[in-house]
Amino acid sequence: MSDVVLAMVAGRFRVLSEPARLRLINLLRDGEMSVSELTAKINTSQPNVSKHLKLLTETGILRREQRGNAVFYSIADQSIFALCEVVCDALNIRHKERANLFEFA
Repeated sequence: MSDVVLAMVAGRFRVLSEPARLRLINLLRDGEMSVSELTAKINTSQPNVSKHLKLLTETGILRREQRGNAVFYSIADQSIFALCEVVCDALNIRHKERANLFEFA
């Protein structure tokens, strides 16, 4: 991989390293939501949610649509779920292996 591609990959992982952003992505899994809906569900301030949504949009993970006074977000890059599944499956396997180590100790 070229240095440019490696930098892009590192940037994607940096964006995904924040739990609040992962929660937002997970909330949008079932369809679009407005900023106010997301703010109510994530239990943080609207400016904080907007900051995370902006970054997720700038990196191409989310798409933004303005309708009147409301702004709606949805998943733009569905491959994000495949990436999360790979990571979650690997962590699940690791957790089970560690549990087995303690079980026999």
